[in-house]
Amino acid sequence: MRLFALPVTLIVIAVLIYLLVLLARGAKPASGRDAAGAPRWETDTVMENGWTLIVIRKVAHGRNGPVELSRQTVRAIKDDDPNWDELYRQGMLEARNRVSTLEIESG
Repeated sequence: MRLFALPVTLIVIAVLIYLLVLLARGAKPASGRDAAGAPRWETDTVMENGWTLIVIRKVAHGRNGPVELSRQTVRAIKDDDPNWDELYRQGMLEARNRVSTLEIESG
């Protein structure tokens, strides 16, 4: 029994030291690090001056909220365009495809 007590004691001490180091650093859980970690691409719609802009944005989530790092306009649609619905659906499809491509390339 003594043969197993020493390794078990050392493992317990190592785990406790590891936890103390994490607490001293103020570590967040893994899910918190992922949420505030790497920037990601997302789709967005902006309406301004009679136009609907379908854009994709590269956003990083920081301590003070989201920060836009980059923006690309995918499509601009005049608000009074008779085909607005169809153009919007096509634009959003294109934006989602572009986001998928950019996420794959950056990953």
